[in-house]
Amino acid sequence: MTDEERLENIRIAKEMGCNFMRLAHYPHHERMAELADREGLLLWEEIPVYWAIRFRREATYQDAENQLAELIARDYNRASVIIWSIGNENADSDERFAFMSRLAAYAHQADPTRLVSAACLVSQQEMAIADRLQTQIDVIGLNEYMGWYTPDFTMLGKLFENSNPSKPVIITEFGADAMPHHRGTRDDKGTEDCQVDVYEKQTETIRTIPYVKGMTPWILYDFRCPRRTSMIQDYYNRKGLLSPDKTYRKPAFYVLQKFYQELPEE
Repeated sequence: MTDEERLENIRIAKEMGCNFMRLAHYPHHERMAELADREGLLLWEEIPVYWAIRFRREATYQDAENQLAELIARDYNRASVIIWSIGNENADSDERFAFMSRLAAYAHQADPTRLVSAACLVSQQEMAIADRLQTQIDVIGLNEYMGWYTPDFTMLGKLFENSNPSKPVIITEFGADAMPHHRGTRDDKGTEDCQVDVYEKQTETIRTIPYVKGMTPWILYDFRCPRRTSMIQDYYNRKGLLSPDKTYRKPAFYVLQKFYQELPEE
């Protein structure tokens, strides 16, 4: 990726009304933080501790800590960086809790001036924000796909009702796939209309929850992904608010833009 492409991403985000971007799921190029400094955008930076991790293996932990150490050392003096994230989407187990707790402690020691977070999963058993890792981090990241992977959108209201976090929450992922220019009804999965419906419902709900202090919807633009093999996706993650070449803004882009424009008034 060139500097011009990085600047294009920043400028599109600012056009939408964003003041903050999540650089998921691994350390992005150092130029991104330099350009964010210059352009006035805040950043969440992250290491790739996600999905199937061998949490019991000491060598795995040392690898993760080394990546975190290098990231913090590299971007410590970047004003744009406000959060170090130690991982994404790991089920709450004893081994994972011990592993991630060590990483959180290291991040706090290496940089006591910044917040530490992780993108956590919803507890399906309790339908609540109930990850033990929240005791070790400063901001709770929350990935939830109500209206998409969890089709019953009313579960989002139940999630918030059942939760009473003692720390601020950032909704680190929500969204829905939409093939560019593919229209239909709000119930037709993979259409722009369905994506709009999810974004309207999400923003209407999130704006009423006082402990939600920010969000980073998934994702800015469609990207190639060999795991996405359905007819709708065709080897792309289609949750982007823009087409893969970033020349076309899907209707949900403007739903989010309107939401951000209204926030100062509220």
